[in-house]
Amino acid sequence: MTFPVVGMVGGGQLARMTHEAGIPLGIQFKLLSDTPQDSAALVAGEVVVGDYRDLETLRAFARGCDVITFDHEHVPTGHLRALEADGIPVRPGPDALVHAQDKGVMRARLDALGIPCPRHRIVADPADVAAFAAEGGGFPVVLKTVRGGYDGKGVWVVRSAAEAADPFRAGVPVLAEEKVDFVRELAANVVRSPHGQAVAYPVVESVQVDGVCDTVVAPAPGLAPQASAAAQELALHIARELDVTGHLAVELFETRDGRMLVNELAMRPHNSGHWTQDGAVTSQFANHLRAVLDLPLGDPRPRAPWTVMANVLGGDYPDMYGAYLHCMARDPQLKIHMYGKDVKPGRKVGHVTTYGPDLADVRERARHAADYLRGTITE
Repeated sequence: MTFPVVGMVGGGQLARMTHEAGIPLGIQFKLLSDTPQDSAALVAGEVVVGDYRDLETLRAFARGCDVITFDHEHVPTGHLRALEADGIPVRPGPDALVHAQDKGVMRARLDALGIPCPRHRIVADPADVAAFAAEGGGFPVVLKTVRGGYDGKGVWVVRSAAEAADPFRAGVPVLAEEKVDFVRELAANVVRSPHGQAVAYPVVESVQVDGVCDTVVAPAPGLAPQASAAAQELALHIARELDVTGHLAVELFETRDGRMLVNELAMRPHNSGHWTQDGAVTSQFANHLRAVLDLPLGDPRPRAPWTVMANVLGGDYPDMYGAYLHCMARDPQLKIHMYGKDVKPGRKVGHVTTYGPDLADVRERARHAADYLRGTITE
């Protein structure tokens, strides 16, 4: 029997967990990794170490792959067009992926589609930032480099023109956005296949700490059914209009006046969907693989009334394995997912998921386990 070879560019934890989802299906997995020590490189069977920014490296890697997909958005758009010209299926394709790579392109396209977004425009210098602020009632405003940002990197909240110089030093265009007065952040995760089948996961609440996802609650507590359906329909609409293949995460602001504004797009498995590994019939990773291979998509429905995912960040306690005894004995239903990374303060090194019928209990169990693994608590 011959099984397809999926080539994944990027060796982080998203690639690691996507590879894991392909094992039961017999899917062959080939990885282009920055180093042999990257999270996925430690477990994948075929690993090529190389620079994804080099076109010839990409071309050599793509030979023998039936499809190319990604665990990050940073591959140059022109390189992806070259792979397509070589006859290699790239999913999502460059015409879709550019909307997750370039925030300016993303905002312009969403505007054209009539999708609600924060007030924004590209700014030229600190004086232009001051003018943008004045147009909307003053500072603070949010500045973002249009390419390369993630987990709070490449994002600044500035309160004066004097604070606005740093983003321009990167030498790339800068997007200014209003600082939205939001109640909370939500995420709508959908998956779409090349022939147009699509599924939508429950809308989740995503709690950020210092620009990094800390906790995800599925489904979002207190979100009215009509609002949840509207967010799912919005994400499906964006996926269709941008011709996305694979997983799409639409990060949303729920504003105090009841609106939902699109914050960011990600066209790959996403932190806000990690809960699906244990909490959904079919995980985001399995459905992403199904989509890029144009297989029928799996059921996205939740397995339990509530699922909570909490990221495990590196702290001052490197012996996380030693904490398993306490965590597993305290909560036999707890699921621990570690990424094989060196423990460094503030670094995402794993996550835990808990589930059950009582939200307060599920939330407390996830928080306790994540904090104990990090060493923040010791009992």
